[in-house]
Amino acid sequence: MIRKRLLSLAIGSALALTAGVAAAQTPPPPPPTYGAPITLEQAKKVMVDAEAEAKKGNWSMAIIILDSGGNMVMMQRMDGTQLGSVDVARDKAWSAVAYRRPTKAFEDAIAQGGANLRLLRLTGASPIEGGLPITADGKVIGSIGVSGGSSAQDGQVAKAGVDGLK
Repeated sequence: MIRKRLLSLAIGSALALTAGVAAAQTPPPPPPTYGAPITLEQAKKVMVDAEAEAKKGNWSMAIIILDSGGNMVMMQRMDGTQLGSVDVARDKAWSAVAYRRPTKAFEDAIAQGGANLRLLRLTGASPIEGGLPITADGKVIGSIGVSGGSSAQDGQVAKAGVDGLK
């Protein structure tokens, strides 16, 4: 009886461990491919909604929109925004379009430490929330980068801008 319980426990433990290892080895889905560059009209929609969100929070921010090639389409520095936020917003936007993922993904991975700290060596990867890819029809057409508030506020404004295009 004890032998059967021990065998059952050993088999159950082995199955749980195997399932955990298999799940850990499942690679994440690939990021979306690039599409045609964002148009000026699309960028204006993104900018208007991002600015409205910043104003709603009473935050002075720099907002930059890049096309799918990393070229600037629009830039806006709201009154009272610190000058350094312009470069930070551009870095976030470039990171989001170059790596086709939100900058929050880098922030979260680095916060876990360990091997993820290698991400700090990726050229142009901004590990601060506030940069998002802009997609249309499942393809990256550009990105938005926002700076001037906390990283969570920057992310909130960037999301409002991206949501405005949908």
